Amino acid sequence: MPILILIIVIAAIIFLPQWWAKSVFAKHSTPQDHIQGTGGELAQHLLDRFEMTDVNVEETVAGNDHYDPESKTVRLSPKNFNDKSLTAVAVAAHEVGHAIQHHKKEAKLELRTRLIKVSMKLEKVGSVIMMIMPIAMILTRNPAAGIVFFATGFLTIAGSTVIHLVTLPVELDASFGKALPILKEGYIQEEEHQAVDQILKAAAFTYVAASLMSILNVWRWFALLRR
Repeated sequence: MPILILIIVIAAIIFLPQWWAKSVFAKHSTPQDHIQGTGGELAQHLLDRFEMTDVNVEETVAGNDHYDPESKTVRLSPKNFNDKSLTAVAVAAHEVGHAIQHHKKEAKLELRTRLIKVSMKLEKVGSVIMMIMPIAMILTRNPAAGIVFFATGFLTIAGSTVIHLVTLPVELDASFGKALPILKEGYIQEEEHQAVDQILKAAAFTYVAASLMSILNVWRWFALLRR
């Protein structure tokens, strides 16, 4: 029974923030006539305002809003690109916040970008080893192969955890150090400040959940290695 309770608590910690974030986004996704432009138009306006003429704005698939530092592109999902809603403008300002971080060459964003590149390479190597090791264990019956197998999985997931831990403060800064102060300058009404604050918090909570999931995976692999 205690194990079942622990599993329920862990699942709640990981999945409730994701559920809450989606519900907040949906709650404020209704188009508003008084909002002067769509999320895509706001993003372009802010890029022009801060003289980031080398950064583009384009529409992407649903649920894939992000800033790509490699191509210098703000990508917004269809609703956030085309709608005049609080969610659309908040998400657009958040992604432009990342572009501002990049434009100012802020250390945390540059560190995250480098770590992501390293992590992608490690994941490719780790995937190959993870596919080969079970066959090697069967053919050689060598316990060392099993150790390499588990250690590879552990290190690959640990690398992902480090990225999530570095990502969280970057996301918080894009939301509350960049997007919210900009939006409060007159892009949203005063009575909407609390709602936009909630939207930006919801965006950050998705990264909290991802960080918790990564840490849980590291703990699981560490427990397997100890055996």
